Amino acid sequence: MKLLQAAAPAAGSSAGMWIMLLLVFVVMWLFMIRPQRKQQKELQNFRNSLKKGDKVVTVGGIYGEIVEVNDKTALIKVDGDVKLRVDKNGLVKDYSETQQ
Repeated sequence: MKLLQAAAPAAGSSAGMWIMLLLVFVVMWLFMIRPQRKQQKELQNFRNSLKKGDKVVTVGGIYGEIVEVNDKTALIKVDGDVKLRVDKNGLVKDYSETQQ
């Protein structure tokens, strides 16, 4: 009889543990995974919408103006006649609106 009484609370705490684990996963998804996916989607849309004349910044911090866009690369004019061909994944933001 004592054996059955001892087993009952253990089953209840096991269900509580699974509920807490599920809640931790849901909170993590809401605050970490979901915003990161949204940010990645916005960055991909930015890279797909690049066009000649856009002013961009590379991952390495190089500022330039797009001269030519291909499927995977972009040619950016850095200064004077200096042009660099960079991978589109290396372009992180458009600074056209923020420049004075």
